[in-house]
Amino acid sequence: MQTRSPTVVGRDREIENLHRLLAGARGGRGGAIFLVGEPGIGKSRLAATATTQALDTGMAMLRGRVGAIGTMVAFRPFTEALLSLIRRGEMPTTEGLGPYRQVLGRLVPDWDDGTAHDTAASPVVLGEAVLRLLALVGQDRGCLLVLEDLHGSDPETLAVIEYLLDNLEDQPIALVATLRSETCPAYELAQLSAQRGAAELAELRPLVRDEVAELAAGCLEVPVDGVPEQLADQLWNDSAGIPFIVEELLHEANRSGQLVSGPDGSVLVVDDLHTNVPPAVVRSISSRTAQLGPQSRDILVLAAVIGHRFPLSVVRAATGTDERLLLATLRAGVAAQLVGPDEPAPDWYAFRHPLTAESLLAGLTPTERSTLARRCADAVEELHPGLPGEWCPMVAELAETGGDPVRAGRLFALAGRRSYDDGSTGSAANLLDRANSLLAGDPDVGYRAEVLGALLLALSATGGFEHIAAHAATVDELAGRNLDSRKLAALHVQFANAEMMAGRSAVALEHVAVARSLLGTDPGDADLAPVDGVAANLELARQSPRRIQAATELAARAAAAAERAGLPEVACEALQLLGILAREHDLDRSVDYFHRARQLAEEHGLTVQRVTSHYFQAGTICLANGSIVELERARQQALRIGAIQLMYDVDSTLGQQAILRSEYARAAEIIAGAVEVTRRLRMGRAATYFLAIKAMLEAHQGRRSAMEATLAEVAHWGGERASYELPYSYGLARTFCALLEENRELADSELAQALAFDAQNPTTLHLTGKNGLALLLGVLSGQNGWAHFEAVTATAASGMRWNKQFVQFAHAVLLGRDGQVEAANAMLQEALETASLFPLAHHLGLRLVAEPAAADGWGEPVAWLRLAEEYFHTAGIAPVASACRGLMRQLGATVSQRRTGSDQVPAYLRQLGVTTREYEVCRLLVDRIGNKSIASRLHISPRTVEKHVASLMTKTQQPDREALSSFARTVVQD
Repeated sequence: MQTRSPTVVGRDREIENLHRLLAGARGGRGGAIFLVGEPGIGKSRLAATATTQALDTGMAMLRGRVGAIGTMVAFRPFTEALLSLIRRGEMPTTEGLGPYRQVLGRLVPDWDDGTAHDTAASPVVLGEAVLRLLALVGQDRGCLLVLEDLHGSDPETLAVIEYLLDNLEDQPIALVATLRSETCPAYELAQLSAQRGAAELAELRPLVRDEVAELAAGCLEVPVDGVPEQLADQLWNDSAGIPFIVEELLHEANRSGQLVSGPDGSVLVVDDLHTNVPPAVVRSISSRTAQLGPQSRDILVLAAVIGHRFPLSVVRAATGTDERLLLATLRAGVAAQLVGPDEPAPDWYAFRHPLTAESLLAGLTPTERSTLARRCADAVEELHPGLPGEWCPMVAELAETGGDPVRAGRLFALAGRRSYDDGSTGSAANLLDRANSLLAGDPDVGYRAEVLGALLLALSATGGFEHIAAHAATVDELAGRNLDSRKLAALHVQFANAEMMAGRSAVALEHVAVARSLLGTDPGDADLAPVDGVAANLELARQSPRRIQAATELAARAAAAAERAGLPEVACEALQLLGILAREHDLDRSVDYFHRARQLAEEHGLTVQRVTSHYFQAGTICLANGSIVELERARQQALRIGAIQLMYDVDSTLGQQAILRSEYARAAEIIAGAVEVTRRLRMGRAATYFLAIKAMLEAHQGRRSAMEATLAEVAHWGGERASYELPYSYGLARTFCALLEENRELADSELAQALAFDAQNPTTLHLTGKNGLALLLGVLSGQNGWAHFEAVTATAASGMRWNKQFVQFAHAVLLGRDGQVEAANAMLQEALETASLFPLAHHLGLRLVAEPAAADGWGEPVAWLRLAEEYFHTAGIAPVASACRGLMRQLGATVSQRRTGSDQVPAYLRQLGVTTREYEVCRLLVDRIGNKSIASRLHISPRTVEKHVASLMTKTQQPDREALSSFARTVVQD
């Protein structure tokens, strides 16, 4: 007789679906199947069937499993899967992973240069890293990833799985996952994934009576009709159709002599089979363990207390067993189909099935189980001082089982803090929540307060803001137990920070006020710094014209106090905020703030803070002189440490700079990749910002329709976040688009809107026009004079290279208007030198300044207009090129006709005989403006416009001007 059936019975449909899944992965079409059911239903057998077929067809195969303490160890199944690939020597070269190789240092220790944990990459970013690696592994052959026992998964593992499910479609990856059909986050994920079509959910049903008979025939090695009816009926009744129990009952019946072979090879039942389930399984397993002898049975019972998986070293220490007896027990246990080696770890064994361990525990009294749990906990602590890795949560579980809640709570707290430091914030929140509950009776209220503070940090990091209010009552409880007022204040600061991140600023400010009252009038630096740090950020979030000044004062106080108190992280964050705020007033001081933050981070080994400070410093340098050298270096550092979020922050700045430099192809490449990945990684803020930059890219090429579509996407995708981008979208996108359409009135309106947004709620975006372009347009319109010029140039932001070019153009116009010809010409040359980095702004400046220069008698307006016309003609910006030609004609210059302009006329209109100039008029009719406005923009006479309108009405067969405008809107807009 075989202990297991050689074939999988009753699962034909599931096997067919698995075959289809694997075939799809081999063809580059990924997918996933969740195998769900109660213990013993056959989930692992089906997963093994998929594994066998994958190997037979040459696919790469990885397997990982959540351990007995899976909720405590983040990403365990992925670590196990990748390490198995490395052990088999099948890991491909990883150059193609880029920065994601370092991110995977969380899972593959050999890939960690010591900074993987510093970056604290989110599970979503880690999911992207795993996705890219699996695609690399499965290139040209397909890859199967099997993840087992997900019902015990940590939140981070589930977050990675969810990310994989959403992005498998075009990858050569098949995912097969097993879990119990019980209420748990993994089961919810499986159900939701099936509902949205991201995975298939296979709920395994119990076997019917005929299938139980077929399974029994396989185990007994006889035809189905050779299984006695009495046996088949009894197995069906007692097993409830659970394959594992069927096999266990058969094994026990055969062992006890109730089944014998007849002369013809048939199976005969000697005695009636009177069993119950689960007592039948308990008796079967107890009977088999009894055959091993009392010492061996005690060893296995103690192992079951540890869990479904257990380390031999701990069992040996806890039982005091010598090596020979332990190995003999294991050999006998393997022979009796009770235990087996746990493949990934040589020192670990596992029970054949969770029901095996549960059956052994069923014979213990609560007191016996507590005693054994304490012995195991003591053994682990003795063997592994400091309890590194998963030993800490294991001992915490054992201590709780052993009836020592304070010991368990403190160990859960330690494990939670470690998980938080590693970036596993979901696991940290779960562990710290358990710790907080278990420590309710701990007399050390100070320690309890520290645990609660750590829990609040973890909840904030995971977005679990709905749980924060539930813990507020604990603060009052601790206050009632005479918790030190400083520690109470620290808790209120933690609550303030959490409420601020949740967007509940009013509640956060209440906590700040309570913290300040608890600290009194003369708080120490260590207490003051965190309060002021949170308060500074709260001020920045206010809707107030004075918010920048108030935030600066608080951040300065926080930084000074933090440095005196030796709080490097608080000091770095405050200095970074100060550096950002100082850009408006003093660029050198801004650089100095970031330099100090960078030095502080280096001194204290704060890797991410160091690179972040470098990025901010590089940003200020770029604003000042236009150099992107330090930005590129900061990006390389972010890549090296795997700081994906920071890398995309740098890319957003580089993308923006590429647009300003008119390097549109490079900008488009940066933006396209970044928008796709930041959306996929659910980086809402970054995705919204990149979309705003994309709108700016379209605007700087005169593509209004594309710009409007992208800005609508910004509003839809960003929600409330999009309001932060409003000065940007109006000042650097809409205003420039209007200028390239020669619509000065609209440009003035759009820029005024940008300035209004900034005045209502000052931003830290400095290139949106307030300190440069607005001055120039105001000077050109006659609204701004020397007083406004002096006010703008008093700010450091006016010296930023992008702003400076417009300030210098405005300065030249003002000098020329005052008759200072020589000074105006010199200033114009300075402006052109400053604008040399920015071709569009350079030539737009020439076009804008040419008119007042001609009127006031200075400079070389015709030469400037020729340069500008050539640039804008080549760039395909017809309105500006046309305006330049019109102005040159007005100045008496000879202008060559641009015949190639007809290429810009849509084919349909060309067929109607519409000329280039008529098309230019047609485009302006879309805005339903009068002949004088059109004439002003095209620099032709109103009478000429009237003739073109009449010609257009005739050629397009429109009855009147209103109809022609409607026609223009439908045909002209791209």
